[in-house]
Amino acid sequence: MTALREGQRVCVIGAGSSGIASCQVLAARGIPFDCFEKGSGVGGNWRYRNDNGMSSAYRSLHINTSRGLMSYATFPMPEDYPDYPSHFQIATYFDDYVDHFGLRDRIRFATEVVRVEPAGEGEWEVSFSEGGGQPRSERYGAVLVANGHHWDPRWPEPPFPGSEGFAGEQMHAHDYREPEMLDDKRVLVLGIGNSACDIAVESSRSAGSTFLAMRRGAWVIPKYLQGRPTDEAASPALARLPLALQRRFFARALKVAAGDPASYGLPEPDHKLMEAHPTVSSELLPRIGHGEIAVRPNIASFPGGRRIRFSDGSEEEIDLVIYCTGYRISFPFLDEQVIRAQDNRVTLYRRVVSVDNPGLYFIGLIQPLGAIMPIAELQSEWVADLLEGKAVLPDAATMGRVIEREDRRMAKRYVASKRHTIQVDFHPYMRTIRRERTRGARRRGPRGLLARRSHELRVGAG
Repeated sequence: MTALREGQRVCVIGAGSSGIASCQVLAARGIPFDCFEKGSGVGGNWRYRNDNGMSSAYRSLHINTSRGLMSYATFPMPEDYPDYPSHFQIATYFDDYVDHFGLRDRIRFATEVVRVEPAGEGEWEVSFSEGGGQPRSERYGAVLVANGHHWDPRWPEPPFPGSEGFAGEQMHAHDYREPEMLDDKRVLVLGIGNSACDIAVESSRSAGSTFLAMRRGAWVIPKYLQGRPTDEAASPALARLPLALQRRFFARALKVAAGDPASYGLPEPDHKLMEAHPTVSSELLPRIGHGEIAVRPNIASFPGGRRIRFSDGSEEEIDLVIYCTGYRISFPFLDEQVIRAQDNRVTLYRRVVSVDNPGLYFIGLIQPLGAIMPIAELQSEWVADLLEGKAVLPDAATMGRVIEREDRRMAKRYVASKRHTIQVDFHPYMRTIRRERTRGARRRGPRGLLARRSHELRVGAG
């Protein structure tokens, strides 16, 4: 059983988009909790220049999933927000969310969790430092880890030959903020994900020259199809169709809207549409077509000075290299004997539950074809069911078999890379968690009555 005992509390680590969703659900259910946030505000990655040092937001950043899909079910975004709000608007939305539900006073700001370890008898010892002071610890009946997965930059592994002697600048996209730093420079952006495309487009407007290099090609999807946000086309009904039919639908729409990436000079994708996390940009292809961005293959080496040699043997003089090479999944407060994230792989039941560590849960540790916020909200509802004893988990052997089956399915579904180890499909995954809640209640028996949506509950209601 994973239900809390009388007097036990829950620890939530992080007050980003996933952590505050957990706080809202726990508060609505009347489950006592403490939330620890290293920075002085909520919003995590979406708070520009967050003083917790973990935000990768750049000044021009806008969301790549539409407002409707990204909203919490409990608190929709304002109707006057655009289809794709800026990070400034998203940060305001999170502030409004926390204040609407009266959560701000329940979050311990400027408090870093430094250690989480099992304490026996179904408890966890959580050590934390307030304002940089001496760590102290408290006991909890459960821990919800919501520290995000876009804050620990992953540099090229191994480094490119000669990169240590490069006379120009090298930086990770995590540290990119404003386009002024690109003015009049010869800039090379490495990668073909969303950040790489955004930065390359921005660079093409202010840099002296912009080059975009990549290891493999990608399908570049515009933000709008037929005048509507693209993700609105990926309806729950469409997501129930066989993958081949979904792919055919989107391929036809993409061909009309943008055409083949290779026709713009990009490498031909080495995978089928929907076999990799989408690269969403309505500006990249036109900027390439205008000659403002030059496409290059992967870096081969740094032969000396400011020269960079590419895998086709060509070379360019470069002032600044920006590596858009993703992030490591890491939990600095957890010992590897408790949880491992080797090669960005974390073994969890339904991407949430640590099978070997009862009471340890992970919220928002997914990379969806869609938005994390509604998923984190639903994950939190499921965990609250377990904490209240209104639902129970399968036995460990069953959970292990499910994990192995899901890993096999995802290996077939997506390109093999560290970027896709936590990938999920939005609507199918949401259905899975809803089913898990229902099945967990059935396992519990007659007393397993699920709560309604937590935002409709009075505090303390069941």
